[in-house]
Amino acid sequence: MDVNQIRCFLAVADELHFGRAAQALDMLPASLSRQVRLLEERFETRLFLRTTRSVSLTEAGAAIVGDARALVAQADRFEARIRTTRRAETAVLKVGAIDSAAAGLMPQLLQLLRASHPEIEIQLIEQKSIHLLPKLLSGSIDIAFCRPPDIRDPRLHFRTLFFETAVVAVPEGHPLAGRAHVTIGDLAEAPLIVPDRRSRPHSHDLTIKLFTEAGLTARIAQLAEEKHTIVNLVATGTGLAIVPRWASRIGVPGVAFVPLEMPEGTIRSKLILAAAWPRGTRDDQRDALLAVLDENLAAIESGA
Repeated sequence: MDVNQIRCFLAVADELHFGRAAQALDMLPASLSRQVRLLEERFETRLFLRTTRSVSLTEAGAAIVGDARALVAQADRFEARIRTTRRAETAVLKVGAIDSAAAGLMPQLLQLLRASHPEIEIQLIEQKSIHLLPKLLSGSIDIAFCRPPDIRDPRLHFRTLFFETAVVAVPEGHPLAGRAHVTIGDLAEAPLIVPDRRSRPHSHDLTIKLFTEAGLTARIAQLAEEKHTIVNLVATGTGLAIVPRWASRIGVPGVAFVPLEMPEGTIRSKLILAAAWPRGTRDDQRDALLAVLDENLAAIESGA
């Protein structure tokens, strides 16, 4: 049984309003409705009576509210026990980061943290967002710098830090390599190397959305998964690639990174970098890390 669906059911049961319940869980109303519908399909019964003006519990829905609260509370205690046990075993703060954050954010942040809190030991785990978020829930990492998913697990708190800007990776001998900047129009006929959407949905969608908004179709020449692989493929002449600016710190000979000029009003096509951690948890070391980040966020963002 999906405990997240039970949490969604309880939120609607408390608010008797899908919009307010979605806001309380930091979800889109459509996503919340889908989770409740999946739960109803699993139980093969309706839990809510919905009209255009009101939402109310059915008899079946009202009957399971108490058990649902007990189930969620038990799941919360289980997760808290895992986190407490792990924290008792080690004082190391385990920080997850996607590749661009590991290359751009973390070197700056760790240097600042060591200066103000030399007693805090950090273990850095570099993985994709889809792998980092389950690790937060299991307690195997304490905080993650990642891309927030379209459907956010209500057990996790997401704090948007800033939007990373994009650059275009091109071979050094390419006609665009010497440009001060390029536009999507400049890439209209270029073969592109794009991340596989199953593993990197945000990076994949960045390229596709930018072309769609420009009224163009991306010419995908190659799918790849890792940023290192993508940049190395650019070096061989396989194609060009749109990547986060911090990916330019990946040192691959024969590749130039040219700033991509974004049309006004395309914030939704940029890459959100967020900090995520389990809701309702306390961690002095994590709080110290976030405090250092908050104090220096403007300077760090200027380089993103």
